Amino acid sequence: MSKTDLQARPIFHRQRDAIEAHLTIVFTALAIARYLQHKTGFSIRKIIRTLRPLQDVTISLAGQQITAKPELTDDARHVLQRVTH
Repeated sequence: MSKTDLQARPIFHRQRDAIEAHLTIVFTALAIARYLQHKTGFSIRKIIRTLRPLQDVTISLAGQQITAKPELTDDARHVLQRVTH
């Protein structure tokens, strides 16, 4: 996994606190990615590509709110089931 997989840009820090904070975030992201890969059997790239399109939309129309939810693909269902159970 790389910063490219997470679509992160390089960040340059000069102060120790900023460097430590950045490294903490990077290592946390790596730990979460490894956990997700272990639980699902998918690469982090596949997990991101699978879950990125999943967004709910709420529309207000004539005083009522309607929520549209995306249809889950088999891969999305697999990822969500493996990390929530």
